[in-house]
Amino acid sequence: MSKEIVVSGIRSTGYLHLGNYFGAMRNYVKMQDDYNCYFFVADYHSLTTHPDPKDLRANVYRVVAENVACGLDPDKVALYAQSDIPEIPELYLMLNMLAYKGELEKVPTFKDKVRLNPDNVNAGLLTYPVLMTADILIHKGKHVPVGKDQEQHVEMARNFAQRFNHRYGEVFPEPYPFNFGSTLVKVPSLDGNGKMSKSENLNATLFLADDDDTIRKKVMKTKTDSGPTESNSEMPEYIQNVFQLLRLVSTEATLQSFTNNYNDCTIRYGDLKKQLAEDMIAFIAPIREKAKAMQADESLIQKILKEGAAKARVSAAATIAEARKAIGINYY
Repeated sequence: MSKEIVVSGIRSTGYLHLGNYFGAMRNYVKMQDDYNCYFFVADYHSLTTHPDPKDLRANVYRVVAENVACGLDPDKVALYAQSDIPEIPELYLMLNMLAYKGELEKVPTFKDKVRLNPDNVNAGLLTYPVLMTADILIHKGKHVPVGKDQEQHVEMARNFAQRFNHRYGEVFPEPYPFNFGSTLVKVPSLDGNGKMSKSENLNATLFLADDDDTIRKKVMKTKTDSGPTESNSEMPEYIQNVFQLLRLVSTEATLQSFTNNYNDCTIRYGDLKKQLAEDMIAFIAPIREKAKAMQADESLIQKILKEGAAKARVSAAATIAEARKAIGINYY
């Protein structure tokens, strides 16, 4: 029996952070033994924000290294750069004919990008969900391990697959978000405002490349208050966020101890933050050091990318041939 197909990618901009790990990369590692996995560095997606060409190579290499440092095995999966698969932009072009300006303009992430960069509202930014759909459908992916903020993009991918199939015949399966927990994970920022991000409020985000002192400084600035005054009080959202971070990296005993302290009004947030900082260091440091060692060996990363692209192109070539035939673009 053939394995079900998993596809997901991470943009090659900025540094990967705790949200990337718990939103996607943790699942990559869990899935690699039981699924046929295609994981890629989304370097085409990164071009929407016009990165400096001299930075792109190092960014791609770092993402590969951090994926492997988190436990991904290149021998078990196809780990590749998006730009190494020419069939992806071809399918992207086909799918753009089935996407409409009005629906793309309503996407919340597009609105956010426009708000943050009003002078850079380019077509690639608008059609980001279409390229993401091509990334998934080129391998006929069924499962897409993503964070909560990407759920709508996967829903749009499902819609585009349905439109293609309705117009040209059944070619693509409908993809769905996938997570090993009961819900998709959203990792809160340290300041209590939204989620961790590569581009917004970097001091409120814990990166997988942060050194120990930086982690301590960031965690100690986490938003708290003077503590509850009544037993078993409901936690404000920003305090819930701190406990959510604790839940991700600390032991159950540690979490329970601080929960009890909160409930009986003896919580000392300074002690909580110190414990959280040390637990974050224990979690992040091994990933950071392994990734750093890999980045010093460019030949190893090049080998991983070449082998991953070779695997991915077998699947992509078969899919694009089928899509061309369905549309009628097969003249000889």
